[in-house]
Amino acid sequence: MKNYIEQHKDRFINELLELLRIPSVSADAAFKGDVVKAAEYLKEKLAEAGADNAQLFETAGNPIVYADKIIDPALPTVLVYGHYDVQPADPYELWDSPPFEPVIKDGNIYARGACDDKGQTYMHVKAFETMMQQNSLPCNVKFMIEGEEEVGSVNLATFVKENKARLQADIIVISDTGMLANDIPSVTSGLRGLSYHEVEVTGPNRDLHSGLYGGAVANPINILCKLIASLHDENNHITIPGFYDKVEELSQEERVEMARAPFSLDAYKAALDLPDVHGEAGYSTMERNSIRPTLDVNGIWGGYTGEGAKTVIPSKAYAKISMRLVPHQTSEEISELFQKHFESIAPPSVKVVVKPHHGGEPVVTPTTSAGYQAAAKAMEDTFGKKPVPVRSGGSIPIVAMFKSELGIDTVLMGFGLDSDAIHSPNEHFGVFNFMKGIETIPLFYKHFAQLHGRS
Repeated sequence: MKNYIEQHKDRFINELLELLRIPSVSADAAFKGDVVKAAEYLKEKLAEAGADNAQLFETAGNPIVYADKIIDPALPTVLVYGHYDVQPADPYELWDSPPFEPVIKDGNIYARGACDDKGQTYMHVKAFETMMQQNSLPCNVKFMIEGEEEVGSVNLATFVKENKARLQADIIVISDTGMLANDIPSVTSGLRGLSYHEVEVTGPNRDLHSGLYGGAVANPINILCKLIASLHDENNHITIPGFYDKVEELSQEERVEMARAPFSLDAYKAALDLPDVHGEAGYSTMERNSIRPTLDVNGIWGGYTGEGAKTVIPSKAYAKISMRLVPHQTSEEISELFQKHFESIAPPSVKVVVKPHHGGEPVVTPTTSAGYQAAAKAMEDTFGKKPVPVRSGGSIPIVAMFKSELGIDTVLMGFGLDSDAIHSPNEHFGVFNFMKGIETIPLFYKHFAQLHGRS
């Protein structure tokens, strides 16, 4: 199998570069044609790799790519999930090379979507091709690759509900996460949930002259800044009443185990060009970004921001605010708490509207499960060492949805790195990581078929 992968390495990479040239930005309607083009490309490549029933399922938004290979209904089935849509590439001027003209430099593939998630999704297509060509597929496989992950997977739940029989499987595998390092493999054992909102603060019915009205009416930007500042106390503890009521507190033993994962605070600060870290008192950096909930402002705007000066008191000010959640918190409950609190602390001189956006639930995957064990054994085979279980600070809301709608657990076996700059200019994915994923995924199938047979 390794020989086949090595022989076709250049072709595998070139096919990925073709996919990366398609600007499948789901957040911008101007790219709608390119989004569909990326879906068509994946459908064709799955069919060429040997999949049956390769097709596009239309949704109210972007199409979902589906394909399968059922070699024996008595064997276990793996459902592969990925996404072909990408984040907007703005600001383009901060890229060292055009985001949709991929280049390979210093062992990395630079392009929007290289790691998140085209590169990681395409590993599965090529791993499947390899197993088909080597006649070594040990179980059934189904592919479901969507085009709206970066905008909240708004139509995926509907597709899943309408296709429960088609999507039945024994495990779902997702490669949309990362590893600690290329020499320190890891498997993600948990994800944080998400509660996302936009807030609007309105003062006067129009922009006002700041000389004639300044000091006499509320400035929505000033008020918004005060409201946001009040959401954390001096220990960076979130001040929303009831916010921590259901937060899971890990035992000291669990925290010690987590601390064994290699981490250099100095290297972390250097990589981000930070003078120091910042976060909730009483917790380490690794704990703050994984097992603790957070509240962050993702964007804030209002008033005049053009060149030069315009002395106005704006009529409105806006902010986008997200909260990452941990086990036992729910996006619905936290959304209600946030909205109630934010509206209650606003002064009577302004009007406040809180608009909920998408949310998702936190997930923990037991390290004793067959899916996790299969991923761990596969990585140990290819990396030569046991992977470390890691709680991720990110959110993949569809994991909880898969469990509730299909009753299927998910294993998160990612090959990206924190340094891959996903969602940022100069996103990249290592050629090593891409090829190592193609080598490892067939072993996951092998181990899962064996472990499932014992359960």
